[in-house]
This record gives sequence, structure tokens and C-alpha cells, in this order.
Amino acid sequence: MPLRTNTKTKKLTPSVLTSDGLAESPADFVSPSAQGRARSQAAHTDQPNGEVIIEAQDVFKAFDIGTQMVLVLKGVTFSVTRGDFMVLFGASGCGKSTLLHILLGLEPPTKGKIMFLGEDMYAGRNEDDRAQFRKYHIGMVYQQSNWVKSLTALENVAFPLMLLGKEKTECLEKAYETLKIMKMESWAHYHPMELSGGQQQRVAVARAIITEPEVLVADEPTGNLDYEAGQNLMYLLNDLNQMGKTIIMVTHDLEYIRYSKTALNMRDGKIDGIYRDQDKSALEAKLTYKKADFSGLNKVSTGEQQ
Repeated sequence: MPLRTNTKTKKLTPSVLTSDGLAESPADFVSPSAQGRARSQAAHTDQPNGEVIIEAQDVFKAFDIGTQMVLVLKGVTFSVTRGDFMVLFGASGCGKSTLLHILLGLEPPTKGKIMFLGEDMYAGRNEDDRAQFRKYHIGMVYQQSNWVKSLTALENVAFPLMLLGKEKTECLEKAYETLKIMKMESWAHYHPMELSGGQQQRVAVARAIITEPEVLVADEPTGNLDYEAGQNLMYLLNDLNQMGKTIIMVTHDLEYIRYSKTALNMRDGKIDGIYRDQDKSALEAKLTYKKADFSGLNKVSTGEQQ
């Protein structure tokens, strides 16, 4: 459906950015250099073949903090194709959470575009329209899930379908089948608070995918889990991806890069590298994350000068 927004952002005026990312006004990202544009174009054209679901085009984000303007995102360009499993990683404060909010339509960029299925996520669209769009096209899983505590796991999973006006029996039947995918059907009639953290996250994934969204977005889904529960969840996410589900996952745990088809490294509000699996050696190289050795990965673009 066509989406519209009345969201307005501050008009940008020229000035000079400081070395630490502060500015009185962000001229450097209002008019990026030709060199910067070329890097952004290179990052885009290096994407693999396939239908593009989400595309970030030269995205900047600045926040007013006191009398200063802090530049959090600095010209981010990349795209996610159907069937990808993208892991977005980087140190705390690198801008990945801000980028995720922008991708989800929760926070408008200061400059740049987010294209979803060929449509500009923000142009002429308000928050209610974007929320409606998410309901149909994006499934979301967070580090800490919110539950209707009076409902069972089965009913919680069925709830998004009910909100779409589906018949209750149909919703419950599909919820049960979705729980089976996540190997949680035996706990269907338990209440979420009776489940372990790992079990709750598997139910959360089932709830996120029951509407068959174009993309599943997971924000630190293993953040509150122990090692074993985290690995179990990742195995199931990998299975979903093998079934064709497009996944974007944000994490600070570099071990999970090995599950990705595309790994996007962020640093200081920029894309520091985009890495793809081409063969088994690339996957094994990802396991050497403690040494920060990415030599076995196929680095296709950096977005920055070396």
C-alpha cells in the first residue's frame, strides 16, 4: 500500500565537521565529495545478484545534543538481497542500533534514503503508515521480548495474525505449525514466563515470522542467553535462512559472523567492510574473530580509503 509521512527533519546548512564527529551544522554530509559518492556507488554495485529488498543510500544521521550536533551515521550505503543472512556487527557506539532503527522506519535519516522493495520508506509517509508497513513486511526479534502474559506461547505467536483480521482457528493452527519450525510445539500451551530465556527467544522468532514477512530483523537476539542457548537459536535462524527467509541480525558477538552470508562491519558511523562467504575457507576464517583476522574473507567494499 502507498505509505506517507509527515515527518520533518531539520534543514541543513553549511559548516565544518570536527574530527570527533561534532558539528555546528553538517555541511560535509549535505554535499559529500565526488570521492565519497564514488565509494558509495562502489559499495552498492558490489552487491550480489538477486532481488533487492532493502537498500540504504548514502544515509547520514545527526542528533542535537546540547549546543552541538553529533554525527552518528556518515554516508552508509549497502543493500540486502532476498535470501541473504546479513550480520551487522561493530563495537558499541559504532552506529549499528541507529542504523537498524532507520531501516525499520522508526527514525528518519537526516540525509539519504531507505528503499524497501523499491519504495522510499520515508518520502511522504507518516509514522502510522510505516508501522502498518512493518506489520506486513518486517518481523522483529529483540534482545528482550514483550509478551501478553495472560496468553500461552501458542496464543502469543498467533496474535500478529489476529491483528491482521484472520480467523482465530486459522491463526492458532498456523501458530502451532510455526512453533514446530522453531522446535517449540511441546511448549505451545505454556505461558512465556514459564519458559527459559532460550525458549522464549525461539517463541519470539516464531511470532516474528508467522505473518511471512519479507525480512526478519533480529537485534541482539542472543544478548541475554548463555552460550548453548545462543548457539541453538543461531542454528534455528540458519535453518530459516536455508528455507529462504531473509535475515538481518545485529550483534556485538563476532562469533556469530560465521552464520552469515554477508557480514557488514561498522566503525565510527561508517561501513568499514562488507564480507561475503564464497567458500569453506571464508567460513573458517570467521572463527578467528578474536584475532580480528579477516584475511580469509572476501572483502568486497569498504566505503573508506585505506
